[in-house]
Amino acid sequence: MTEVGPGDDGPGRPAPEGVSAGTLKLIGGVEVLAALGLVLPPALGIAPAPAPLAALGPVLVMLGATVVHARRREAQMIAVNLVLLALAAVVARGRFGPYSL
Repeated sequence: MTEVGPGDDGPGRPAPEGVSAGTLKLIGGVEVLAALGLVLPPALGIAPAPAPLAALGPVLVMLGATVVHARRREAQMIAVNLVLLALAAVVARGRFGPYSL
């Protein structure tokens, strides 16, 4: 069994350089909270107003990821982040639009 420590993404994956364990936990937490904020309030019919704000979470995460990958000159990952950014922006637009849930 392999132990996974701070800054280690597990066997076979290099730990990201220059990114602390705290930063990785923060990013993961923001992504989980955004997902819960998008799905639960409209699904349960309680406090649907924060759902559009939760939709901005993934947009901000993808903007940050794009900047990090640009600094590291990882062109392939920048393209992936831009696609995910576009998808997150479509969801955010839908949540803020006239036909939002």
